Amino acid sequence: MRAPSGMTDRPLDGFVVGVTADRRWEEQAELLDRRGAHVIHAPVLKTLALGREGGLRDATTALLEQPPDVVIVNTGIGVRGWLSAADSWGMGSAVVSILRGSRIVARGPKAVGAAATAGCEVEWLSPTGRLAGVVDYLIDGGIQDRRVALQLDGSQCSDSADALRKAGADVVTLPVYRWLPPEDATPVHRLADAIVNASVDAVTFTSAPAVESLLALAGDRDLRGAFAEDVLPVCVGPVCRETAVAHGLVAAIEPERPLLGAMVSALADALIQRRWVVDTTAGELLFQGAAVVVNGIRIELADRERAVLRALARRSGAVVAKRVLLREVWGDADADDHALEVTIGRLRRRLGDGGSSVRTVMRRGYQLV
Repeated sequence: MRAPSGMTDRPLDGFVVGVTADRRWEEQAELLDRRGAHVIHAPVLKTLALGREGGLRDATTALLEQPPDVVIVNTGIGVRGWLSAADSWGMGSAVVSILRGSRIVARGPKAVGAAATAGCEVEWLSPTGRLAGVVDYLIDGGIQDRRVALQLDGSQCSDSADALRKAGADVVTLPVYRWLPPEDATPVHRLADAIVNASVDAVTFTSAPAVESLLALAGDRDLRGAFAEDVLPVCVGPVCRETAVAHGLVAAIEPERPLLGAMVSALADALIQRRWVVDTTAGELLFQGAAVVVNGIRIELADRERAVLRALARRSGAVVAKRVLLREVWGDADADDHALEVTIGRLRRRLGDGGSSVRTVMRRGYQLV
């Protein structure tokens, strides 16, 4: 087994990527598709705009009556959602005015961009991308008796507001949206099965709650084991990755900058490193996700064909017992041998000339020679 040489114009050709986002997932899918990846979309959260019902209008009215000294912009969608709701109430210009008259501090670059679009200048951006860093910055600078507007994210977490109040600030929270479980969890269950079966190569997360939601919706499936072995968890930023690691997804990666495009680039770089080559008696096999290139000919494998060939290739030519393959691929060492025999036959036919390297060792199992 060795690393491949050279690249293609579609470096992720053959790789399968699960996308868990509900917002901007089309943009993420397009970025992945351009690189050749096949995308499975399974939104693990639903973003619900709160508007008047969630108390946003009351909080906005309170800020217009008594403008804040500091505004914390937490997320890009939150800033845009607040301004959009304010416009619908005839308060849009007034909200922009109080923003421009306040000190604005931001958690991340997307919130900075949303504020800039409204013509508002951000005083300070957290270098860590964490809301806790924004809170520490304000407390260290002195926040006693200051009025602070805090735009919440979908988790509606009050820890930051409590810390500011403890430091003497008058805090008004802005609940713009809320994260809820998906209305239909079927796509998530399918993605969870694909993760366990290693028929997906990577899964992307654009928020910390998305990690928690996937693990919760997966039930008793061993996602952590799959993420530790064959499936790469990819997070958009440090908070998301810290949550993933805290929940046992220790192999999770993140880009240098917490942006969607940077996340896709980091994912591509990592998956490219997972391409590998095996030299067999029938020629060179290049493994790239669900695709295998046999002496220059690209072949798309079905999930179980892929899993069987991968299990054989990883043994470096050793004979692999039928029971081992049944346990690893079908999840049951006592499953019907016939299913394995049929899959081996299909795999040989699919590989063409390369199929001769998959050999049957009587009364013992199979090997990739």
